Amino acid sequence: MTHSYIQQAQQYMRDVLDGEVAACKWVKLAVQRQADDLAREPSEEWPWVFDEAAAERPCAFIELLPHIKGKWAREGRLLELEHWQCFIITTVFGWVHRETRLRRFLEVYEEVARKNGKSAKGSGLLLYMLAADGEHGAECYTAATTRDQARIVFDDARAMAERTPDLRTYLGVAIMQHSLTVAHTSSKAAPLAAEGSTLDGLNVHFALLDELHAHKTRAVYDVIDTARGAREQSLLWTITTAGTDRSGICYERRTHITKILGRVIDDARVFGIIYTIDDGDDPFDPAVWPKANPNFGKSVQADEMAAQARKAEAMPSALNNFLTKRLNVWVSGESPWMDMRAWERCGKEPVTVDSIPPGAKVYMGLDLAQKKDFAALAIAWEHELLRPGADGVYVPTRVWGLCTRLYLNELAVQESGNAHLSGWARQGYVEVTDGDLTDFDRVADDLRRYCRQWDVQEIAFDPALSMYFAGKLIEEGLPLVEIAQRSVFFTPALIQVENMVREGNLVHDGNPVMAWMVSNLVVKVSKFNELMSPTKERPENKIDGPIAMLMALGRALAHHGDEGDADGFFASPAVA
Repeated sequence: MTHSYIQQAQQYMRDVLDGEVAACKWVKLAVQRQADDLAREPSEEWPWVFDEAAAERPCAFIELLPHIKGKWAREGRLLELEHWQCFIITTVFGWVHRETRLRRFLEVYEEVARKNGKSAKGSGLLLYMLAADGEHGAECYTAATTRDQARIVFDDARAMAERTPDLRTYLGVAIMQHSLTVAHTSSKAAPLAAEGSTLDGLNVHFALLDELHAHKTRAVYDVIDTARGAREQSLLWTITTAGTDRSGICYERRTHITKILGRVIDDARVFGIIYTIDDGDDPFDPAVWPKANPNFGKSVQADEMAAQARKAEAMPSALNNFLTKRLNVWVSGESPWMDMRAWERCGKEPVTVDSIPPGAKVYMGLDLAQKKDFAALAIAWEHELLRPGADGVYVPTRVWGLCTRLYLNELAVQESGNAHLSGWARQGYVEVTDGDLTDFDRVADDLRRYCRQWDVQEIAFDPALSMYFAGKLIEEGLPLVEIAQRSVFFTPALIQVENMVREGNLVHDGNPVMAWMVSNLVVKVSKFNELMSPTKERPENKIDGPIAMLMALGRALAHHGDEGDADGFFASPAVA
C-alpha cells in the first residue's frame, strides 16, 4: 500500500526529474540517488529496505503540530508539509536495515535559502525524536553558534508543545523553561551553548545544528558527532544556508555531500540535499529563484524576493547578502574547477599504463612530496579511439589518454582523515611505501622503466620540491623540464583541460583517488589580471594528482597548439 506522504514524495521526485519543478543539479542528483536506491535489491552489500510506515510516521506527527507564528498561527492552523519536505523526511526515516530495522541514515545535511520553513520543520523533528521515536533515554539537542540561535528552534518546539495538549496527555511531554522531558522514557530536549569545550558528557540521540555556516570553529560539530557513538541510530541533522567561509566545518560537510551526490565517493549513511541556483544562472532572473527556494510562493513571497533583488542590483554592498541568504550561493574568490559528472564520463572507456603502445610519444608531469602529501606521476599521450559518428558509423577520433600513478608512505595512509584511503590502497589505486617518508626511489624506478618503454618527450616537474631528485635523473639522460608552478603556466592548462573533459576528448584510467583529488581542486582567480591558480581549501583536500596532470597536459598541449614557443613561455629546460 502506498501512503499519502510517500505519494507526495514520489510526485516531487517525478516533477524534479521531468523538469516540472525548477531544481538545481544537486537536488536532481539527490532525487536520482533515491530513485536508484529504491530500484536496488537487498543484498549482503546493500542491506537496506524502504519501510513506508517508518517513512510516514514522522510526517504524520509533524502535521499534528500547530503553527506558532504569523497569520496561520492566529487562525489555529496545523503544519502542512510540502512535497519537497515529504521527500526529505520520508527518505531519511524510511530506509532501515532489513534485519535489525535500525535506520540507515545517521547524518543529514540540508542547505536551503532563508524563509523556507527550516525552523518549523526542525522543531517538529525535535519533538518527534524526543517523544515518538521509541528511544529510551533520548537526549535531543538544538545547537548553533550562540545560545540565542540554538533557542530559536527549541523555543518554537516548546511553543508547539504548549499548544498541543495531546503531547502532554498521551506522550508525557513535560514543559519547562529550558528543557522538555519525557519521564517514562527518561528523555530530554534542550538547547546547547556553542562553546564546544562545555559539551563533554553528552549521549546524543538527535541533534539539530542550525546555521552551521556561522560556526567559526568545528568544536560543536565534532563534540556532538563523537557523542553519538553509544547510540544505535542517532541522527545528526544540519540545516543551514550558504555562507562565505570556505575553510570552515560547514563547507567541509557541504563538499562531502557534493561528492556523495556526484558519485565521487560512496557513503550510504549520509543524506544530503542542496537547494541553490546553478552555475551560469542569472541571480536576478525570477525563473531561477525557486531552485534555491522550494517554498517559493508559500513562505517565500515573489514580491519580497523581487524587492531584495532590486536592492542587490542597485547596491553592490547588498549583493552578497542576496546571493547567500536568498539564493543559497557560497560567496568567495574561489570556485570549484571541474564538473565531476563530466570527469566521470571520461572514465567510461578507461585506459591503463599497459595499453600505451611501445614507443608512443608521451608527456609526463611529476609532483613530489615525501610526508603527508602524495607523490604523483601523470602520463599523457595522444591516440585514436573509434567512436560512433552522426550516422552511427564508427570513426577514428583523436583523444588524449591519461594515467596517474600515486605514491604515499604507510604512516600517511594510517593517519589520513580520509576513511576511503586505506581501501583505495588495498585495491591498488595508491602505491604505499614503507615507513614515514614516501620512497622516491620507487618513483625513480618507474620513470626509468617508462623512458625505456616509450618515447618520453618531457617530464615536467616543480624544482622547488625536487631539484636534487631531478638532478640525479637528468644526469642519467631523462628529459626532465622545470615548471615553475605559477598562474601564467596554469591558466591555459586549467582552461584547456576543463574543455577537453567537457567535450569528451580526454580519457582517463578511472582512478577514484584521482577523482577525489580533482573534486578537491578549486580555482583562485586574480582580481588584477584574471590569471588562475589551482589550490585547495584545506590541507586534507589533496590535489597532487591534478597538479601532475596539469603539468603533463599543459606541456603536451602547448607543443600541439598555437601558443608559440612553449619553452620560452611556459618553462625552462632543466640543467644538471
